[in-house]
Amino acid sequence: MKDLELLAPARNADIGIAAIDCGADAVYIAGPHFGARQAAGNDISEIRRLCGYAAKFGARVFVTVNTIIYEDELPQAKEMIRQTVEAGVDALIVQDLAVIRLVEELVAEGMRKITLHASTQSAILNPERAEFLASLGYARLILERELSLAQIREIASAAPQCEIEFFVHGALCVCYSGQCYMSEAISGRSANRGACIQACRSRYDLVDAAGKVLVKDKALLSLKDYNLRNRLSDLAEAGVSSFKIEGRLKNESYVRNVVRDYSMALDQIVAAHPDRYRRASFGKVTKSFAPALDKTFNRGYTELYIDGVKGKWASMDAAKGMGEEIGKIISVKQDLRRGSAVIEVECPAACKLNNGDGFSFVAGTGDVIGFRGDVCENLHKSARIICKPCEYLYKGAKIFRNLDSAFEKEIMRNPGTRMMGVGLDVSVEMDRIQVAAVTEDGRRVEKDFMTAATEQATNTERLESMVRSQLTKNSGIYEFSVSSLEFLDYPMVSSAFLNSIRRSLSEALEQVPVNARALAEGSRAVNIPQCAKTSYKNNIANHIAAQTYLEAGAAGIEEAYEIAHQKGAELMRTRYCIRHELGICPKQGAAPKAMQPLFLLNNGRRFALGFDCRNCEMTVSEA
Repeated sequence: MKDLELLAPARNADIGIAAIDCGADAVYIAGPHFGARQAAGNDISEIRRLCGYAAKFGARVFVTVNTIIYEDELPQAKEMIRQTVEAGVDALIVQDLAVIRLVEELVAEGMRKITLHASTQSAILNPERAEFLASLGYARLILERELSLAQIREIASAAPQCEIEFFVHGALCVCYSGQCYMSEAISGRSANRGACIQACRSRYDLVDAAGKVLVKDKALLSLKDYNLRNRLSDLAEAGVSSFKIEGRLKNESYVRNVVRDYSMALDQIVAAHPDRYRRASFGKVTKSFAPALDKTFNRGYTELYIDGVKGKWASMDAAKGMGEEIGKIISVKQDLRRGSAVIEVECPAACKLNNGDGFSFVAGTGDVIGFRGDVCENLHKSARIICKPCEYLYKGAKIFRNLDSAFEKEIMRNPGTRMMGVGLDVSVEMDRIQVAAVTEDGRRVEKDFMTAATEQATNTERLESMVRSQLTKNSGIYEFSVSSLEFLDYPMVSSAFLNSIRRSLSEALEQVPVNARALAEGSRAVNIPQCAKTSYKNNIANHIAAQTYLEAGAAGIEEAYEIAHQKGAELMRTRYCIRHELGICPKQGAAPKAMQPLFLLNNGRRFALGFDCRNCEMTVSEA
């Protein structure tokens, strides 16, 4: 039986709890330091609070320690790891190989063993890299996003002792994860230190060797967002067991909506193959809104390279989330003196706008402009939006809705409640009611409840109905149902007494730890596979990581300290290709339309594009 895990992002503990309530089997969250999103750090007390809630459903909490760690930070990293493990986390998500040794030291000092997952920042692109990391003791490999199903199968076969985790939804880095040095080259802020400036979302001119401008002022490196909602079954068959949602900077509404949608999709797979799959945690979500992925932040969606073929992946016209397309502006009337504007938009009758909706459009400058509709009136084949003046509005502009106020209110009204199923075997006697409660995770509690009854009920059918109905209710996180009901006598009891039985059982179950699914544990191999020559792309920043590569026979350790943004150094390597995207790829038979090489220009900076056609990859270097 294979466990399927939906892994959700958590900017903070409250969002992590919301994700679990909506069906996540695990959440990943940053501690105080060393997370690859500097703006998403959390105190240890918040990590502990999240772990306590997750444990109620056998859900997991993973803490990100996925930046590189400088030499003088090793003691601080070690102490933070100790604190997070004591707080109850189930695994650490790791990039720097020094963490492996730090954990071994802590275990030798008395800390419980903690599972390690190799971060996507580890650039797991091929079976050789997977075998190397598996031999170091990682229990799970988080693969690079730009892989095909065939490549995922190869990696899973090469490291059968490891769980395979794969991103299925959210923002996409254009570069292979962990090997982007553009932010550092431009600003000194390293993506491998959680400080990425998102250079891939910036606007560039594309010019050829003669200086001819081929494309002007576009987000040429910006990709659409990942959406593999319809490919989860394919991924499971390829070896993936953890389906990861990107978004540790996203708000609670986003996380709830995406988690709920993907959780329902995984439930469908389990229902279709109950002999092959099961969810990795327990509980059922009730009282939930109906999710809608198009109503939450996205740059348009792509399945990227999952089928091993290139497509149109870029969101170069707008690197920000535009929302769902509504229609075109028919007319604009602005009254600057009164401070209002009236816009009429041609849109389908089925498109219902609401007061307070948020809208966006691409201005003539190329910038994405947003505004709020104070009053929205739905007409027959159009809609009228009354808002504050906006100088960039123009007739013919495409309007997108990036905030559906009615949908947001529905999420708040019915956010979802997660309940743990409990079956009750009930035996009723004159002086007592005996109950055996069995949870869906296999915990069992047996209790006798003294009735203090002095007479028998005259209406036995009514008593049977009352016992069943009062015990088939919820208490705390537990959803009780009567599996079997036996009457040896018919004591006169009250509904209040029966309700107290439920509450008592709920309290008793809270004291028994959930029988959580087993989490894979890695083990260090006796013989570590030989590693190829190292370079700055191995992100070695301390002596422990360097020693680990030396033990694997890697050469060129001294070169691993090379500054990535040296003149001519490769800043990016990506499966995405601008020439393919623009239809000027010679490999596909397109006639050359520009003098090679090609360059990206941005604020006086010049970046050379390279094209590795044999591997169908593009590189970006500072010219």
